[in-house]
Amino acid sequence: MKAMVLKAPRTPLQHLELTTPSPSAGQVLVKVTACGVCRTDLHVVDGDLKHPNLPIVPGHEIVGRICGLGPGVTQFNVGDRVGIPWLGHTWGTCRFCQTGHENLCDAPGFTGYQLDGGYAEYAVADARYCFPIPGAEPDAEVAPWLCAALIGHRSLRLAGDAETIGIYGFGAAAHLVTQTARYHGGRVYAFTRPGDRKAQEFASSLGCTWAGASDERPPAELDAAIIFAPVGSLVSVALRAVRKGGTVVLGGIHMSDIPAFPYEIIWGERVVRSVANLTRSDALDFLQLAPKVPVRSHIVTMPLSEANVALDRLRAG
Repeated sequence: MKAMVLKAPRTPLQHLELTTPSPSAGQVLVKVTACGVCRTDLHVVDGDLKHPNLPIVPGHEIVGRICGLGPGVTQFNVGDRVGIPWLGHTWGTCRFCQTGHENLCDAPGFTGYQLDGGYAEYAVADARYCFPIPGAEPDAEVAPWLCAALIGHRSLRLAGDAETIGIYGFGAAAHLVTQTARYHGGRVYAFTRPGDRKAQEFASSLGCTWAGASDERPPAELDAAIIFAPVGSLVSVALRAVRKGGTVVLGGIHMSDIPAFPYEIIWGERVVRSVANLTRSDALDFLQLAPKVPVRSHIVTMPLSEANVALDRLRAG
């Protein structure tokens, strides 16, 4: 099979021919039809996330068709359309797994980081962490649901009963969670890089109440804010924008250092919390919700051989 392989951090992916893997017990073999390019892939390639299992095939927003079943797999059939997400395996016996918090597992396996992912023609995956994909949406449009939408969905839940929601960093996750937030009656305030009128116009086209630069104060007090941009200095900016008792959710897996800020901007029972990975129940909940909204992904498709170009475009914003 053809695959794009990372051999060392901060180097381009190599376009290689690899032996097509075979599914072991409990695994499925999936013919990949689409794989989203996620900022987490960029963090792996750029060395922001330490100790990847090199060489590694990146990619964890995978959609494809099952073409092989390992021993013991009974929940799927050959030909089923499935999605493979970031969380690809858990220990199952640690305190977190046993209490419904498998996203915090002590010994997880992450797709495209420790387990080979979807920048390839085929991928094997633990059948327990694959999800049937309903509906008729094109595979390429569904692919970003497997991480960007799921992290956005979990971030929105952790924001609580917010009616006014600020989103800092208006990219893949933001444009998807905006749709679900508005479906639930929320008013979304979008914050982009200063001067990025294109992103602000895009946010407005999705129904955001207001769109402006990240260094601006919104025209209304926020109940909650979600930060997707990996910029630590935005934490104090968001804290100044949320009301007393409000929540600032950090939706990324990596962020630059958070500078010191005065206690007065977190006083008033404001909360700062992170989102770590996702659970299978998050995925099942979102995949039932998405067709009702309906969630629509705005995408650009590129061939597998141009994965480095796609990563460069993401790196440049």
